[in-house]
Amino acid sequence: MGNTVCADSYLTLYYRVATVEGEDFVSTFGMSPSTLQMGGGQLAECLEQRLIGLSEGERRVFELTAEEAFGARNPRLLERIARTALPADVALAENAVLEFSAPGGASFSGFLRQLDDTHALIDFNHPLAGKAIRFEVDIIAVL
Repeated sequence: MGNTVCADSYLTLYYRVATVEGEDFVSTFGMSPSTLQMGGGQLAECLEQRLIGLSEGERRVFELTAEEAFGARNPRLLERIARTALPADVALAENAVLEFSAPGGASFSGFLRQLDDTHALIDFNHPLAGKAIRFEVDIIAVL
């Protein structure tokens, strides 16, 4: 076996994040592998933690409960927003992802869940919140 993954490793891997029922959320299998810096925010911390200690050439599958993965759905993260406050340059359709700016220059995403003449219901929960997930990895190289 080659090098092992540490908290600050730079690595190349294939990965898949899916619900335990098999619905893919993101997958690099069958595409070019991903290269990422551990701790760089490219993968959620709950997923990065599963990579620590794995070796080059290792392929693993992890099943995480909703609490271990992206947490429970939080009903307080559903917000009714006036249509006039929504970004003007975005086509409004249910399940569209809208980008919002926060004070200080950060941005965050929300999903448009409902739309009426005056308001939109925006869901700021992670799309996998409340779901158990399957995380599959194939470590190609650890640098």
